[in-house]
Amino acid sequence: MAVLGYEEIKELIKKRKLLENVDEKNIQPAGVDVRVKCIYRLKNGGFLGVKNRKNPDIEVVAKYKEEKFTLNPNEFVLVETMEKVNMPNDLLAIILPRSSLFRCGVSLHTAVVDPGFIGTLTFGMKNLSEHPFEIEIGSRIGQIVFEKVKGNTKLYEGKYQGGKVT
Repeated sequence: MAVLGYEEIKELIKKRKLLENVDEKNIQPAGVDVRVKCIYRLKNGGFLGVKNRKNPDIEVVAKYKEEKFTLNPNEFVLVETMEKVNMPNDLLAIILPRSSLFRCGVSLHTAVVDPGFIGTLTFGMKNLSEHPFEIEIGSRIGQIVFEKVKGNTKLYEGKYQGGKVT
C-alpha cells in the first residue's frame, strides 16, 4: 500500500484536478480534509437485490453556508461533500472520519472511491450517542486518502458517476 503524501497530492490537484473546490489549508500530510456541502434525510426505505435496487427518496435538510443542522440521537442522514474528485486510473481513495466525529458519538459511513469516478462524494452519518449533535455546513467531516493502483484496471462506470446522491 502506497499512500500519497502532501507534495504529491498538491501536485495532482494542481496539474490533474484530482480534487476541485479544495481549501489548500485542508491538505494534510497524507490526505485532504473534505467538507459538508449538503445534508439529506431519507424519506422512505430502499431495496438492494441481486439484479435490482431502489434507493430511498431524499430531502434536503441543510445546504446553506454556515447553516447548522442538529442530528438527533439514533438519526441517520446522507452528507454530500463540497469537494469534487476526478479519480485517475492509477489511484483509488479511502474516506476516513475525522476523530472529532467519534469524540461526539457520531459515526461516518464511507466507501472506496474507485479509479475513474468523477463527482462529489456521499457518506452516511449516524448519531450513536444519547445527545443531539450539531454540525455546520462547510465543516470538515472526513479525510480522503489516496492510494496507488498497480497493474491494469477498469474504470468506474456505476450508477453514482457524476456525484449522484441517490
